[in-house]
Amino acid sequence: MKKKIALVTGGLSGEAQISYKSAVTVGNNINRDIYDVYRIDINPDGWWYWPWDGERSRVNRDDFSINHEGATIHFDAVLMCIHGTPGEDGKLQGYFDMLGLPYTSCDAATSALTFNKRYTVAVAAFGGVNVVKSMHLFSHTPVSPEQILEQLRLPVFVKPNNGGSSIGMSKVNQPEELAPAMQKAFKEDTQVLVEEFISGREFTIGVFKQNGKITVLPITEIIAHNEFFDFEAKYQGKSEEITPAKISPTMQSALESAAVRVYEVMNCRGVVRIDFICNEADNKPFMLEVNTVPGQSEASVIPQQVRAMGWDLKDFYGAIIEESLKY
Repeated sequence: MKKKIALVTGGLSGEAQISYKSAVTVGNNINRDIYDVYRIDINPDGWWYWPWDGERSRVNRDDFSINHEGATIHFDAVLMCIHGTPGEDGKLQGYFDMLGLPYTSCDAATSALTFNKRYTVAVAAFGGVNVVKSMHLFSHTPVSPEQILEQLRLPVFVKPNNGGSSIGMSKVNQPEELAPAMQKAFKEDTQVLVEEFISGREFTIGVFKQNGKITVLPITEIIAHNEFFDFEAKYQGKSEEITPAKISPTMQSALESAAVRVYEVMNCRGVVRIDFICNEADNKPFMLEVNTVPGQSEASVIPQQVRAMGWDLKDFYGAIIEESLKY
């Protein structure tokens, strides 16, 4: 009998537009001989079962079941495609844990932790991973630009502390640019991260677990056409992504070791994407952030990396689903 999989998309943040694109790629690359796939759209209007052809209907939140052609459907697993809240910050994971329903992302604790960029780098540093110097700002406790510049050296990046799509992010090169950058970031979040710029090459690395073994996907180098890897660079073609990255064996080994260490320290599950800056002078990788529900659209790096590894996307998503059923 085929397993019943809920493909959960949408979300309650500005990242919903990316979630819908991810759901298209994933939905088109699931083996229908093995899985029956049902699209679930969670949005500000409610929780909906959204058939591939037909009218939408409400999800029963008591047990996360749906009605399909007169029959009640209970799922074997959830394939998470929500970027941002509530699919990447631990809220849905906690709900599914209460129901005893497996899902393909990190657990509630890890999802909540990694959604907070500052807490992520703090835990990573405690686990021996190199991170950049930063400050954590809260809207309820104002900190002046002058106070920040007493502790951090320009240039700095200013970004909302929660979320993973670079919305509200700025690079600050001059002191007078800091206040406007903070205002921009605080429009997106009540917490803001300010971190020192490190010169080096930027890489993003997909990592997943299969049969209990951590596997590192081929590394992608990000060369932004904009000044940094912002929302436009990430999702609107304003960057060049080289997969696999053209790097020395020494740098590759250092990056792969760091990625595995982050996956272990954060107690990750499913596929995650970890961003690094690496200085060529000493091949020392610095972790920037962890995305526990990385984009799966045609423009996203994970599908690129899977293909570069020689895998078919159907096999990859099948492996992710099967691994989730073990928890």
